[in-house]
Amino acid sequence: MMRAKAITYWVATGFVVCIMTISGVLAVAHAPSMMEALAHLGYPAYFSNLLGVGKLVGVCVLLVPGMVKLKEWAYVAFGITILSASYSHLLSGDGVPAALEPLVTLAALVISYVARPASRKFVTPVLTPAAGGAISRPDAKYLDEPRPTFFGR
Repeated sequence: MMRAKAITYWVATGFVVCIMTISGVLAVAHAPSMMEALAHLGYPAYFSNLLGVGKLVGVCVLLVPGMVKLKEWAYVAFGITILSASYSHLLSGDGVPAALEPLVTLAALVISYVARPASRKFVTPVLTPAAGGAISRPDAKYLDEPRPTFFGR
């Protein structure tokens, strides 16, 4: 089961990484096809640099071990980028099929996110209840201590 999950993760992640790397390199290189596509969608030429660098940095973050907090941000940024591409194609008059095409990459991104191994997940610390059901923290204050009020009342 774990092997199947790992294979699923790497296939989905590989697909996303390929799409983002190719489109990122084309954007940074100002490839004529990329520049024409961005112009058709209504984006200025300088947007190509921002988009390309962002995609390439995101690819590096997804592939490098560690940096789990940044991986969360990379997934979010890629999701926003893909949804924006879909929306842009729809509103530029390219039609529904062109607008649905980026959503294949979004599906792979979601699969990658869900199937990622524990070593690539950001885990928030869990507070454990103390005696009496209260949450215990070293810096917690007791309920009988006076609390500051609004305007000193």
